[in-house]
Amino acid sequence: QVQLVESGGGLLQAGGSLRLSCSASESTFSSYAMCWFRQAPGKERQFVAVISWSGGTKSIADSVKGRFTVSRDNAKNTVYVYLQMNSLKPEDTAVYYCAAGVQYATRQAAYDYWGQGTQVTVSS
Repeated sequence: QVQLVESGGGLLQAGGSLRLSCSASESTFSSYAMCWFRQAPGKERQFVAVISWSGGTKSIADSVKGRFTVSRDNAKNTVYVYLQMNSLKPEDTAVYYCAAGVQYATRQAAYDYWGQGTQVTVSS
């Protein structure tokens, strides 16, 4: 069964840093684009960052550009994708999801596989 598992979320104060991780349990995902989305309470899910299968192409949402970076490690049997979040703000509070898809895209519909999400809460 295909699984994407996020980890690394937590509660922290504004200005702090977190690194989220997403593990994809099949080597197939080494040829997939991987994307991070987030959903704040009462709001729609929004794009955060995407990385191509090779890691050579990346895109970051304007709202987090300069603070967040995305990277990946295409290990032999498991693919890892990371979201490094620095200078966190209360408005970054959300559930963060990773997703995998064949197409490099920023829209949710392009992604076939999703994790369960990890909560990030930033206090002021």
